[in-house]
Amino acid sequence: MSETVEEAAGPVRRRPARERLLAAAARCFYADGVSATGIDTITDEAGVAKKSLYNNFSSKADLVRAYLEARHEEWLGLYRERLEQAQGPRGGVLAVFDAYADHAASAYEHGFRGCGLLNVAAELPAGHDGRAVVRRYKEDVEALLVGHLEELLPERPDQARATAEHLVFLLEGATALAGLEGEDTRLQHARAMAADLLDTL
Repeated sequence: MSETVEEAAGPVRRRPARERLLAAAARCFYADGVSATGIDTITDEAGVAKKSLYNNFSSKADLVRAYLEARHEEWLGLYRERLEQAQGPRGGVLAVFDAYADHAASAYEHGFRGCGLLNVAAELPAGHDGRAVVRRYKEDVEALLVGHLEELLPERPDQARATAEHLVFLLEGATALAGLEGEDTRLQHARAMAADLLDTL
């Protein structure tokens, strides 16, 4: 009598509840928004009891913060992969653009809807700590650009910072339009524009 794969290898170990909850929240928050996603929806999607959610997260707000952190870390992972392939500071700048395009090209259930961080921030009231988290992560991205540009323009730190701001506007504007259009074409155009700008420095 033949064994099934599961019998031969032993039962498949399920991911910890926290991971399943965070993955479910990521899918639901990105597809439907934070306000429209209730706790029951997340626990049903994750296949866990509501008590399990509160054993892992103190509140829905805590889960939202964890989602924001996980999404930013996901992007940083894509950026690091691109940076490993980049050549010099010019390549480092373009690695930021490439990582945004990589994120947009991810397999989203209902297609690309723009930056997940800014989507959440748009739902939160002014002064909410979640907005401060998103702002800090966006400042991290700008700081990466500044670092690469300061390396490219070692004698012109002011121009490096001004150019980084210019590129952030280009990057975030392209992401917003790409989210509305549901594809990464605008991000590819933004990368080409950034490359042209770098060639003029």
